[in-house]
Amino acid sequence: MSDKNLPTWEVFIQPKIGAPFQHAGNVHATDKEMALQNARELYTRRQEGTCIWVVKTEDIVSSNPEDQQSFFDPADDKLYRYPTFFKVSKKAKGL
Repeated sequence: MSDKNLPTWEVFIQPKIGAPFQHAGNVHATDKEMALQNARELYTRRQEGTCIWVVKTEDIVSSNPEDQQSFFDPADDKLYRYPTFFKVSKKAKGL
């Protein structure tokens, strides 16, 4: 079986503890353990990274760029999300 017939897994690596994960690329593997092993061998040869995530490409869901206007609507009807909605107590100093 060639690699092209195996499921594709997206690889994310955390460069150091506390840092955000970064997309490193993808690997082909039969299961999650093999995907982790392949990702480790391919993307962390020089001891870079503290953690690896692998996710089946088919399991990643994305919003549609054409739906940007409605999907990221600012929700002006939810005034409680704005700091001006709340009253500041007169007892609060330095605000």
